[in-house]
Amino acid sequence: MQPIQSQGVHHITISGADRATSIDFWRGVLGMPFVFEQPNLDNPNENHLYFDPGDGRLITIFTDETRQPDTHKLPQTTGHVHHIAFHVSRSSFTAAQANLKARGITAFGPKDRGFMDSLYFRDPLGLLIELATWRFEPPAGFTHTDVLARAHRLRVASGDHNITDTNLAAAITALIAEANTNNDLGPS
Repeated sequence: MQPIQSQGVHHITISGADRATSIDFWRGVLGMPFVFEQPNLDNPNENHLYFDPGDGRLITIFTDETRQPDTHKLPQTTGHVHHIAFHVSRSSFTAAQANLKARGITAFGPKDRGFMDSLYFRDPLGLLIELATWRFEPPAGFTHTDVLARAHRLRVASGDHNITDTNLAAAITALIAEANTNNDLGPS
């Protein structure tokens, strides 16, 4: 039996508060364009809002006018979503903490993750949101995943606790060297 081949995240749907609170957070705080809305076709008491998180895919929010904001921490036990992370540019990341504070949102971080930096805060119903920015750019023809997979192998081989800048630099160097070797057709 063949495994199902995923081609990426299609969308993520979150239970939100009321319509106005949800639009204010997802469009107003996170800057996601509001694409469209329609009724929740499985629950006539809810509305379904669609936002673009920046990559042309979708984040959708089920809203209910009887649900009010409550930013208390949601359960993070087995089977629950721990957090959702969104990629942001370094400049947006740098400005995010002040922007969140200006809106009365408490942020935690920035946190050094070795290969990226993270900033955390809660949505209007307590879901943990992470803003993440890379500490490296992959070389042309490679993805962040290509670099991270190679950096991980180098990290394990060297006994490092986590991926470091040294692992990233060595991974990028190795990938470029391999690409150059594979593209070197020699004299014709």
